[in-house]
Amino acid sequence: MSRTIRRKHLLAGLATAGVLGVGIAAPTMAFAADAPTPAPSSSTAPAPGAKADRQGEFAEALAKELGVPTDKVTAALEKVREQHRPADRPQRPSAEDRQAALKQRLEQAVKDGKLTQEQADAITKAVEAGVFPGPGGHRGPGGPHGPGGQHGDGTPGK
Repeated sequence: MSRTIRRKHLLAGLATAGVLGVGIAAPTMAFAADAPTPAPSSSTAPAPGAKADRQGEFAEALAKELGVPTDKVTAALEKVREQHRPADRPQRPSAEDRQAALKQRLEQAVKDGKLTQEQADAITKAVEAGVFPGPGGHRGPGGPHGPGGQHGDGTPGK
């Protein structure tokens, strides 16, 4: 009888392991299949104006669905965005302003002896080529320590 119970326990354990394995593997495979394969490119930065293009496409689709003119939907979306923008949140600086600020910081670092001019030029070239992800080299919303970013020790941001 002891042998029968052991065999039942073994079979129950194997069945449980199989169910857990399928329960974990199936969603993982489905998620992997849903993820689009990124197109090879020399830069991971989004094309300039890509967000505006997506927003325009969204406004057009919404206008078509509602049966109203696209310009009316676009104006309404802008109005809602402005109404829901936190008052204490400053307007984001333009790409030109961020590049100018970076240039000033690099010039100061060269003057202070923290960088050579060649290093500063390499950093500028890398930023212009889109080597650093996100606007201004940030790793996600909120900068390097925000969501999607990394701390200096390589751990994910909060």
